[in-house]
Amino acid sequence: MSIYAISDLHLSGEPPKKPMEIFGDHWLRHKDKVKENWLATITEEDTVIICGDISWAMQLREVEEDLMWIAQLPGKKILMRGNHDYWWTSLKKMQDTYGKHFQFLQNNCIMIGTTAICGTRGWILPSSDNFTDDDKKIYQREGIRLELSLQTAQANNAEHIIVAFHYPPLFAPTEQSIFTDLMEKYGVKDCVYGHIHGENHLVVFEEERCGVKYKLVSCDTQGFKLYKIV
Repeated sequence: MSIYAISDLHLSGEPPKKPMEIFGDHWLRHKDKVKENWLATITEEDTVIICGDISWAMQLREVEEDLMWIAQLPGKKILMRGNHDYWWTSLKKMQDTYGKHFQFLQNNCIMIGTTAICGTRGWILPSSDNFTDDDKKIYQREGIRLELSLQTAQANNAEHIIVAFHYPPLFAPTEQSIFTDLMEKYGVKDCVYGHIHGENHLVVFEEERCGVKYKLVSCDTQGFKLYKIV
């Protein structure tokens, strides 16, 4: 059993209502590329964390085609919200509708054996030039949500903690954020995140620091392959 991650699938039905190749030729047939790599990599015993920006759908009733496309792929799937997942609604509604196919990472912690999957959406960081007082409130709230998730992992005596975000928790190698501080405090081993695309990925930190291994998993930056965490 292995745990993988991928992010920013940006699905929009078939044929796609929002073709992603408008963002570059490498996005051509990206859905087919994801499926080919998924089938070549993932078994039914594996778990895949999808770190947000799953579908362009606007309402829960509109996302069925995209979620069912993911559901028919092998493995257990853990979904979390990205900034473009406007269809995302209350945890209860999502579990009632799609709970037999997915687990949803929101204000909780999901145990896979002795490994804890924690996380929250995250937000833009104080280092951003556009960071406002409103952003500060959301950023601090996301920090509270992350700590609640990590406390649950600790209470479950997790031997290995993975944290998933949508937004990167840092950019510069020396940058500290509420997210990096909490991960170091709780002994997190692996951190995955998405949101960043194209050449912008060159400015995102992707190494090990203070015991935490950081990895960007936006699908276009990974050749539409899944990243193996554990």
